[in-house]
Amino acid sequence: MLIRREYTQTGCLLGIWKMDESREELLLLFPEHLRYEAIEYIEGIRSESRSIEWLSSRIMLLVLLGEEKIIYNRKDGKPYLEDGTHYISISHTNNYAAILLHETAPVGIDIETRSERVKKIASKFISEDEFIDPSQKTVHQLLHWSAKESLFKLINEEGIDFKQHFRIHPFTPAVEGVIEATESKTGLSQTFNIHYEVHAEYVLTWIAGNNPE
Repeated sequence: MLIRREYTQTGCLLGIWKMDESREELLLLFPEHLRYEAIEYIEGIRSESRSIEWLSSRIMLLVLLGEEKIIYNRKDGKPYLEDGTHYISISHTNNYAAILLHETAPVGIDIETRSERVKKIASKFISEDEFIDPSQKTVHQLLHWSAKESLFKLINEEGIDFKQHFRIHPFTPAVEGVIEATESKTGLSQTFNIHYEVHAEYVLTWIAGNNPE
């Protein structure tokens, strides 16, 4: 079910869906004339969790905008709307899906379940000169990953290395705030503001392409 729908200070429409429905329950939420196509599509998805993610995203988009939209994916997997009315970014994690929309600016969003697993891979995406608060190590590492993931979705570049091409400026995690991140992949050395929130079950980050510093 949709648990959040709001416009952000950057002019984005943000939605979060809690994926607690079954595939059958989600299909019933589709308008009848779209249900057959949805059934046909998910029959080709072997993973039940993947099919629930797909269905939840499409239903959430319908609820957010109040009208039918078709989502396609580019070769790199990034989604776009067939009619081009909005830029869109989509993210999934355990039990949650998130969508970010903007009419004129590219966007990126990421939602991550809070877990200790991030510690095992932190050295692969956090460089030695990036600050991690030892008293909040897990959530800080997770915010680094999530922020870089949102930035990756925003930037239309191939061959991005999170550790090499993205640098998170020092910050101390709070319940919510803004993370500054600089990218070096394009050669422009752009710095962006990435908004973040820390919740009991997940962290959320998002960015709109009209806010480079």
